[in-house]
Amino acid sequence: WSVFHLYTGFFGLLAPLQQRPIHVMFALILAFLIYPLKSSWDKDKLYIDQVIAIVASLVMGVYITYNHFELSLNIGMYTEFEVLLSGIGVLLVLEATRRLTGWALPLIAIIFVAYEFAGPYMPAAIRHPGIGLEQLLTFQTLTTESIYGIAVDVSAAFIFLFILYARFLQETGGGQVFIDLASSLVGHVRGGPAKVAVLGSCFFGSISGSAVANVAGTGSFTIPLMKRTGYSAPFAGAVEAVASSGGQFMPPIMGSAAFLISEIVGLAYWKVALYAAVPAVLYYLAIFFMVDFEAGKLNLVGLKKADLPKTKDVLAKGWPALVSPVILVFMLAVLQWSPAQSAVWAIVATVVVSALNKNTRLNGKKIYDCMVGGATGAIDTALACACVGMVIGAVTQTGLALKLSGVLVSLAGGNLMALLILTMLACLVLGMGLPTVACYLVLAVMVAPAVVDMGVPKIAAHLFIFYFGIISNITPPVALASYVAAGIAEAKFLTTSIIACRLGASAFILPFMFCYNPGLILQGDLGNILQCVTTATIGIYSLSVGLEGYCRDRVQSWQRGLFIIAAALLIFPEIITDFIGVAIFAGAMLLHIKQTRNKAKVVTS
Repeated sequence: WSVFHLYTGFFGLLAPLQQRPIHVMFALILAFLIYPLKSSWDKDKLYIDQVIAIVASLVMGVYITYNHFELSLNIGMYTEFEVLLSGIGVLLVLEATRRLTGWALPLIAIIFVAYEFAGPYMPAAIRHPGIGLEQLLTFQTLTTESIYGIAVDVSAAFIFLFILYARFLQETGGGQVFIDLASSLVGHVRGGPAKVAVLGSCFFGSISGSAVANVAGTGSFTIPLMKRTGYSAPFAGAVEAVASSGGQFMPPIMGSAAFLISEIVGLAYWKVALYAAVPAVLYYLAIFFMVDFEAGKLNLVGLKKADLPKTKDVLAKGWPALVSPVILVFMLAVLQWSPAQSAVWAIVATVVVSALNKNTRLNGKKIYDCMVGGATGAIDTALACACVGMVIGAVTQTGLALKLSGVLVSLAGGNLMALLILTMLACLVLGMGLPTVACYLVLAVMVAPAVVDMGVPKIAAHLFIFYFGIISNITPPVALASYVAAGIAEAKFLTTSIIACRLGASAFILPFMFCYNPGLILQGDLGNILQCVTTATIGIYSLSVGLEGYCRDRVQSWQRGLFIIAAALLIFPEIITDFIGVAIFAGAMLLHIKQTRNKAKVVTS
């Protein structure tokens, strides 16, 4: 599978009904090889159901690939065998996805397929004439509009290669270099271990493509370190969950979603990364404020400098691991190469540069292990994209997107804030338990059109749904990132998740800010952009003080209310609300400074 994608990434993609079916075929075969019908069964044995599923996956992939030209011409005129093959293909994708990710995503797909049948019996707002079984199955499996649609296109074209690249980078010590670099920069300051977690997870999270995988990878080091220095177990887990989830927002890769957003919105990749940069930086800035204030409340100090690596030593020893990310960004943003080509050359650069250091050098076995690890890590994303493709196919066949958009706008009564709140809730629910790419795709099809219809710029609407889809990783009741972090921290899940929501509060506010004023995503004139970024920064700081109840010292309850009110007013882009918000913030801050000075005088006397 890895060899196939390296080949097509270097020499060029095959025809859509060749590249995509081969990609899904490999994912299905490996999924059924690795995962038995029940998780309790022995994974080292091969059961009869696995053999049947593997043969069926191989037949489907080979048949569609070999007959791709005829299938693309004979739309609507399929043989009985092709109809049967389509039905088997739908079942294979649903079952393989269930084995890997659980029931959440397959159930969503089943509901949408059922909606295709039950169209005539639906409420008037979402009613449609109904789709016949043969038409439904063949549309799902033998066209480029559903299972082999845009979701699998992006997965097959470059997401696989970026997962493979992340595996090579990790094998050459990239993950540890990111942690060491973060430790050398902020490990010695107040709350240093938590800030190391924030920076390290930010560095690696953008490339990893999974908030949960990021928690498992970096959290095993950062969470115990935070606990040893005085942070509570739930707080330590929450910091890692929030920081790892934020890695999906952070350019340049944004968990591979940047390329998908680029395709759907119709913007160049580098523009998407640029527009997403300021909100991502503000998100991490808010987390920094929060962990710093928590350290102040607990009187925590940083780690001893003598126990930390020096920045120059980290760079001198680990620079090979930092070369390929720089080359990757240069190829994507400056040379504007395709993501697939850039990823292939980034992998080549990683292998070549790692050879300069005997400690990171990749021999044949390590390269083989990277290929296996990358392919194994890509299975769930590939199948999630295929399963999401079924949802997209159902939406396309029934015209549901337009109907749902009308329903949301109607429920909101034409009020943008009401619509955004409804959209936020829909994103938090639909995004539960889904991988980054699958999560964005479901939301892009289902709810983004309604926000665009209300006059919000397309890129702002898509970033809005992307943020809330990802933030479902820390929002109860599912909150997979919080769940994994709580396990590592040996803390209660619900407590960890609630603290994570408090630490990630900026993620609940920033999307509203850039929908109301796209200056935050660098849309508009320079003056508006500067005003928006400045007031947003003040608002983020004010919110952090209000939620943590600490700044120079503990903040009284009524003053915390003032800081939160100031932050809320700074969400809106109007001059008057910005002026009032800044005034309230300044007043509350002056009162707090005066009280802390008076307290210091009393203590001194």
